[in-house]
Amino acid sequence: MVKTFRKLSRTLTFRLTLYFSFFLGVSLSLLALFFYWTSIGLLVRETDAALTAEINSLAEQYNERGLDRLANVIRFRIKQEENRKTDMVYALANRSGRVVVGNLADWPKFVLDSNGRTEFGHQYQGKLTKTRARVFLLQAGATLLVGRNIEQIEKLRTTFARSIYGAILLTVMLAIVSAVFLGRKMFARIESFTSVTKAIMEGKLDKRVGVTGSLDEFDVLAAHLNSMLDRLENLVSGVRHVSDNIAHDMRTPLTRLRNKIESVARLSEGKIKSDLEECVAEADHILKMFSSLLRIARIESGSYGGTFEPVDLSVVATDAIELYQGTAEEKDVVIVGEIDSIVACHGDRNLLFQLMANLIDNAVKYTQVGSSVSVVIKKQNEEIFIIVADDGPGVKEEDYQRMLDRFVRLDPSRSLSGSGLGLSLVKAVVELHNGALAFSDNNPGLRVQIAFPPSTLR
Repeated sequence: MVKTFRKLSRTLTFRLTLYFSFFLGVSLSLLALFFYWTSIGLLVRETDAALTAEINSLAEQYNERGLDRLANVIRFRIKQEENRKTDMVYALANRSGRVVVGNLADWPKFVLDSNGRTEFGHQYQGKLTKTRARVFLLQAGATLLVGRNIEQIEKLRTTFARSIYGAILLTVMLAIVSAVFLGRKMFARIESFTSVTKAIMEGKLDKRVGVTGSLDEFDVLAAHLNSMLDRLENLVSGVRHVSDNIAHDMRTPLTRLRNKIESVARLSEGKIKSDLEECVAEADHILKMFSSLLRIARIESGSYGGTFEPVDLSVVATDAIELYQGTAEEKDVVIVGEIDSIVACHGDRNLLFQLMANLIDNAVKYTQVGSSVSVVIKKQNEEIFIIVADDGPGVKEEDYQRMLDRFVRLDPSRSLSGSGLGLSLVKAVVELHNGALAFSDNNPGLRVQIAFPPSTLR
């Protein structure tokens, strides 16, 4: 479940839905602020206007007849409020902060805003209530507070806040549900595209993207993609057919030519025999090159008819080392094997042997006289590693990728034998077994590492 949600959270549809929901939430908040300002805000402004008018009226009484007159007026107003049962609050405090006149028992604790307004809770008529008030400082050091009960406004505020919070919470929940739903729908459609492209990369050019018939953007894209794949399959099939025919047609006369030259070489002597034997060797080299090209093409196209079976790589590596032991001794090169006793995997034995042979052949061929080649076969952290390293001149890092191209040889003079297809075949075999091929500096020399994933183990 968590893994699925992580996949969905990385989809564009999921993120776009969340972005839209975020902007929708911001818009809803701005709309709520507007409604608050035009409804509850209007009531608050009316209350402030009434308080300002009352303060001004009392201030006139104080300015005309002094503090005693103000106290008498406040007492009269309080009696009027009790008879009318309105919600006005008065408090006149002396210099020490004690309430001298008013319907507040004690001077409340509050913090004034920049306009001299405040809100505070207090006991009023036997219950806790909320009051909005204004404070006026008198010249004699006394302080006048005039307020109004805003319990109804406070209830409206609470109801409004709960409604807004509930709406935002509901919006967020719907946004997440919508994002997951739309993400899954889009992910399923995109997955059909990715599965087809993955199959095509594996050489299955007959795969096509499913069309739902809804004629939406994905159906249009799928139709165009399928048309492109049809065209691509036809082109690749044509090229493959022509290449196979050329390889087969060239291999047959070359084989005949080689056999004839070999027959003539047996009947010849001296220089002619030597030249004919070189022609036979060249013909063998060309035939080997054609065989490698065909094998690489079949592996990459997915048409290779090999058999995958349990294979012990330690035995394969030992056989490959023994095969090149004589060539290495002629060059005074030592092949050092560090091979675990049993390294079992699931693969094609012939291809894996060819892979080991090509790597060892390159290492022995390009290393210096009197050097050594290291061959390591090990299993570590549920992965199988094949490492072939030499202490020769090495390869520049910028040439690592180029080495894998067909017919590429880093020997400028081409003085060493080879066709430039060895590492291309290694790459094809590694990809067929879902492995990873990497090159690095062996300080000195080149280090080739192949890692097969745990799925290769059986």
